[in-house]
Amino acid sequence: MGYVAVKGGTRAIGESIKRLKYERLKRGMVLDCSRIESGLRCLMDQVMSESSLYNETLAALAIKQAEGSPEEAVFLLRAYRSTLPRKHYSRILDTGEMGVERRISASFKNIPGGQILGASYDYTHRLIDFDLGRETDADAVQWLRKFALEAEGENDRIDLACLPKALDYLRGEGLIAPCTHKDEEPDDVTKESVQFPTSRSQRLQMLTRGQTGAVTSLGYAALRSYGDVHPTVGELRIGNLPVYLDNPFQEANGEEDAYYIGEIKVTEVETLFPAGVPKEKGRKELAFGIGYGLCFGQNETKAIAMSILDHCLESANPAYPTHQEEFVLMHIDAVESAGFISHLKLPHYVTFQSKLDSVRKSKKEKKGKNRGNSEE
Repeated sequence: MGYVAVKGGTRAIGESIKRLKYERLKRGMVLDCSRIESGLRCLMDQVMSESSLYNETLAALAIKQAEGSPEEAVFLLRAYRSTLPRKHYSRILDTGEMGVERRISASFKNIPGGQILGASYDYTHRLIDFDLGRETDADAVQWLRKFALEAEGENDRIDLACLPKALDYLRGEGLIAPCTHKDEEPDDVTKESVQFPTSRSQRLQMLTRGQTGAVTSLGYAALRSYGDVHPTVGELRIGNLPVYLDNPFQEANGEEDAYYIGEIKVTEVETLFPAGVPKEKGRKELAFGIGYGLCFGQNETKAIAMSILDHCLESANPAYPTHQEEFVLMHIDAVESAGFISHLKLPHYVTFQSKLDSVRKSKKEKKGKNRGNSEE
């Protein structure tokens, strides 16, 4: 079910839209889209993830038009995305080919290739930096020059492309099940309505494009007490994935027939869930389940929460709402949830008047009965 704004009263609506533009321009300054791209990286990544559209230029434009409102920007991008023809499909992306920028594991201290902290707010002091209020473009250029000189002096550079997966270490020891290859065509939630029960491809799509706050909240709920889970992050990696397209004019025949069309930044998480596996004579053996999360850009909290919910939905437990796919998947969509809440602002005159008449009638009847009882 989808909800959009219903308009009525042409003149009033025109004035409302004019006032909206005034609010955006009233300080006499225009926000440049290039500055949004350079300075609002996290918001850009969130909007692209929830929109299922990886385009930084369009994301910046949508954020500008929406005056920084993520839900409105996602609405704009989703609407635009629905108008685009789907001409080609890329080759399957292998996250093992990622050019890593950040890579950590909470399960292993030493992993092949090492822990790579990269860019993260995890290690900063959560104190407002008032110096940023006086920062200029010249300051930025000067800092970048200094940073580049320091980088040139580092000789112990590590090749960050194609780093091995941390969980492959456990798979090699037979401690977790190997990944099974499934060659069937994945379902596409943007082309067909979702029917329950869903396939895993549908669940992962809906989770990765789910509203960041909603996915995080339900993942947190599963950790607290509304889901029997408490995972450990096996590996979290952020980096750029190359995207290849098969030659559209001839039969695909190996890598040489593929065109490199660019790269996308993604966050990928694999989490480990300890679980008891029943054995003979009522005994249980400790094993590990896997939760998976992947979304556009650097979006770590959402990706971890996604992996938690992925595991919850794979091991459905009716005792917990976070294990019920219809409860989770139908309440995390940014456009659906915001639209349904926002529709309450629209006219409900007829239905409300009907309820009001019922209340008045009941009050009148009750008043009449009380008067009759008092006369007796």
